[in-house]
Amino acid sequence: MTDFLQLFFSGMASGSIYALVALGFTLLWQASGTINFAQGEFVMVPAIVMVILIHAKWPLWLAFLVACVISSVILGWVFKRGLIDHLFRFGLMPIVVATIGLSIAIRNGVRAGYSSEPQPFPLVFPDEVYRIAGVTLSSTDIGTLVFALGLVLLTQWFLSKTVTGRAMQAVAQNVESATVLGINVPRMILYTFIINAVLATAAALLVTPTYLAKFDMGEGLGTKAFFAAIIGGFNNTRGALLGGIIVGVSENLAAAYVSPAYKDAVALVLFMIVILFKPQGLLGAPVERKV
Repeated sequence: MTDFLQLFFSGMASGSIYALVALGFTLLWQASGTINFAQGEFVMVPAIVMVILIHAKWPLWLAFLVACVISSVILGWVFKRGLIDHLFRFGLMPIVVATIGLSIAIRNGVRAGYSSEPQPFPLVFPDEVYRIAGVTLSSTDIGTLVFALGLVLLTQWFLSKTVTGRAMQAVAQNVESATVLGINVPRMILYTFIINAVLATAAALLVTPTYLAKFDMGEGLGTKAFFAAIIGGFNNTRGALLGGIIVGVSENLAAAYVSPAYKDAVALVLFMIVILFKPQGLLGAPVERKV
C-alpha cells in the first residue's frame, strides 16, 4: 500500500505538468478553435532560453521571468499574428498542418542552431526527502504538484471571477454574441495565446530539472498533454486537470506493476478507450461548433 501511495503521489506531480500543457490546448481551442501541435515545442523553447540565461550567470527566477516575457511575445503575439490569423479563415486543417510543420522546424532549428545535447538545469525546489506515514516524498514532487495545481486553479479563477476572464469565456462560447456585447474579440483571443505561452514556460520550469533541456524534450510531453486534454474534455478547463492527473498516475502505476516499456503507451491507450466510449471526454459536453 505504501508503494502504491508513493507511486500515486509522484504520478500526480508529473500529471500536474501534463495538466498545465493540456490547459493550453483547451484554452486555445475554446477561444479560437485552434489546435496547436507545436505545444510541446512551446515548452522546449523557454527551457532553452532559461538554460542560456543561466549559463550567462543569471539567477533562475530572473531567467524564468525573462523567458515568460519572450514566450509571451514570440509564442503568443507573433505566433497568433504571424501564423494563426493568416490561416484561420481557411479552417482548422491548415492550422493543424502548419503547427505540425512549426514543431518540426523549431526542433530542428534548436538542434542545428544551439545544441543536440541535453543541457542540465538547476533544481527549482530543495533537494530534500520527506517521510510521511511511511511514504517517501521528495520536495521536487511536492513543489511541482503544489506549483502546477496552483497555476491551473489560478487560471480557472481568472477565467470565472474576473471581468477579462468572463469576456474570454464569452468569446469561447459565441464570437458573434460577444462582438454584439462590445467585447474586443481579437484582444481576448490574444490574451488566450499569451496565457498559453506563460503556462508553457511554467511547465518548462517544472519539467526541465528532471528531463533536461533538449531539442526534442517537448515531443512526448506535447503528445501526452494532447491526450490528457482529450481524456478530460477538450471544451472544459477542469478536464485538462483531470486528464493530466489520470495520465500521470496511470503511467507510474503501469511502469511499476506492468512494465516500464509500456509507460509511454499508457496515454494512448487511455485516449483510445475514452474516445470510443465518451468522445467528448470525461468532463466535456457534446457541443456544435462553427469553424
